[in-house]
Amino acid sequence: MKFGIFYEHQLPRPWNEDSEHKLLKQSLDQIQLADSIGYDYAWEVEHHFLEEYSHSSAPEVFLAAASQRTKNIRLGHGIIQLTTNHPARVAEKVSTLDLISDGRVELGLGEGSSVTELHPFNLRFRDKRDVWEDGVKCVLPMFYNHAWQYQGEFFNFPLRAVVPKPMQKPHPPLWVACSQLDTIRYAAHRGMGALSFKFVDIEASRAWVNAYYNTFVNDQEKLTDYQANPNIAVVSGFMCCETDEEAWQKADGWTFFQFALQLYSKEGPFEPGTVNFWDRYQEWKQTPAGQKRSGSELIGSPATIREKLLELEAGNVDQVILLNQAGKNTHEDICASLQLFADELMPEFHAREPEHQAWKQAVLNKEITLEEIDTDPFNFKARGAPTIKSSKETQNRDMVAGTVGRPESKVS
Repeated sequence: MKFGIFYEHQLPRPWNEDSEHKLLKQSLDQIQLADSIGYDYAWEVEHHFLEEYSHSSAPEVFLAAASQRTKNIRLGHGIIQLTTNHPARVAEKVSTLDLISDGRVELGLGEGSSVTELHPFNLRFRDKRDVWEDGVKCVLPMFYNHAWQYQGEFFNFPLRAVVPKPMQKPHPPLWVACSQLDTIRYAAHRGMGALSFKFVDIEASRAWVNAYYNTFVNDQEKLTDYQANPNIAVVSGFMCCETDEEAWQKADGWTFFQFALQLYSKEGPFEPGTVNFWDRYQEWKQTPAGQKRSGSELIGSPATIREKLLELEAGNVDQVILLNQAGKNTHEDICASLQLFADELMPEFHAREPEHQAWKQAVLNKEITLEEIDTDPFNFKARGAPTIKSSKETQNRDMVAGTVGRPESKVS
């Protein structure tokens, strides 16, 4: 397997004038460390107006800064919102980043998550899948055609030369955010990599990986002409320490990540500054639901995490993305966790990556036929995710991070 790290740029209250500056600088330090000790990917989200949960509204700027501090690590947009960004600007910014990073960009594309984000851009929540698909058709040919024009349902673009062009030809590898498990099949159907949250056990991993590759091989239908990217990655809460107890003590941010996400979905949008998410989280932690642990996260000692990684490896997951910049997890703990994981765990899984690539190539060549496993038993919200009761029913009650799924089938 390959390994990535993941950034929302979470910033729970209270803040001071230096809080955002410190957050971004420390995140860059963490990515620089990850590059130096062998991590494969650094992923950065795009969100708007989600205070405390995500102060990452300009990922192209952050990733550009990261590109100048690193040499090898891949720089992933996880994701760019094709709803709130004009396709031409996406092509221009991504190509520029690819050039200054010497061809290290991964291009995740998504819709945006909720009315909180979409309505200020004069977008309707119910249109976001259609806007996304139209955006894909408009933007991708801009990477490899010197001159391009497009007329679609939402985007009309006159004949222009979109410059510069990316270093990677015909374009950086393509991904789709799959916060809803059903979207994993959709990503495969469109020939793109799937960025999903971690499965709860080996049976779920095998079911969804098989569903992804069977769809990719047998039912692929691209939206336009682009290079397919057969990959499935999973994001997991992460903290690696000498003992399980120490890891859970230092990984409080992972639970805040889940809590804040659900709070925005069930009660948002909020008037700016009217809700202290961290205080609400402290109250929730005292409830029975707040005392539970799911146990599926990659939080614990190296021995504990190894057992869970072996399950993901057995399920043929391509990449594991580690999320420990969350809540108030400290910079020092994040760096120590990344270092311990790289020292104790990463080498053995990297060493078996050639075997996995051989398996994948055999699947893509139809030399191996994967079992069709019913995914319905595994199509539910992650065990242990916070439950937040709310009397307020909103259109975006099932908000998920950067999803491209339809609102009527939400599964985080």
